[in-house]
Amino acid sequence: MTDLPAITIAGASGRMGRMLTATVLAAPDRARLVAVLERPGHPWVGQDLGTVTGGAPLGLTVTDDPLEALAQSQALLDFTSPAATVELSALAAQARAVHVIGTTGLEPHHLAKISAAARHAVVVRAGNMSLGVNLLVRLTQKVAQALDADWDIEIVEAHHRMKVDAPSGTALMLGEAAAEGRGAPLSDLRTPAREGITGARKHGTIGFSAIRGGDVVGEHDVIFAADGERIVLRHLATDRSIFARGALKAALWGQGKKPGEYDMMDVLGL
Repeated sequence: MTDLPAITIAGASGRMGRMLTATVLAAPDRARLVAVLERPGHPWVGQDLGTVTGGAPLGLTVTDDPLEALAQSQALLDFTSPAATVELSALAAQARAVHVIGTTGLEPHHLAKISAAARHAVVVRAGNMSLGVNLLVRLTQKVAQALDADWDIEIVEAHHRMKVDAPSGTALMLGEAAAEGRGAPLSDLRTPAREGITGARKHGTIGFSAIRGGDVVGEHDVIFAADGERIVLRHLATDRSIFARGALKAALWGQGKKPGEYDMMDVLGL
């Protein structure tokens, strides 16, 4: 059992942190959970993970020391914040640990630092870790490639009220796939959020609409609209565990791979 990959989870108290923890603990034949991280000053730090989550003690103390945690790990599962992810990427690279990043809201300067870390370790980054969404991404690229610019593309996403970034990382993945299908970077085709008198839609653009409310896990529609007809590709997520299972799969897949940046298409062989 000790030769199983050792996993550290960042952001243990968060919605995804808890799900990641449950997923790794439920797979003792595939991986070992050796550390869980929280930010300095968090009330969970120094407490037993099982106790603070309302269960029996697990003998695993929540820590705020990523260096110590990563020194004993082969992989880090990270669905935190852009600033935390950038800091962790450098530390994971030093430890040569596979860094699985599900953090969204990353900007170009964050991505540049993550790319630098990927020169020394495996980084698997995706706006969404689910199999279904990654199939949707591939379908979106293929449909956009098959249709001309007379078909307007709109990506509509819905998430829970607590989500802080928009469009979602998944929506941006879909937008990038659509833009790739049209042979141009998303930055050239993207339409910003609409409000007020916007004028007619510009030919060939890709638009985004974001809905926030309730406890919606994640819903994404890619709409291809032309005169007289529409094609709608849709994915509905009803259980956050699909993302956690994908993250664990990515961590295991990355063992023994050459340093570099990968995504879930690589993990899933798509």
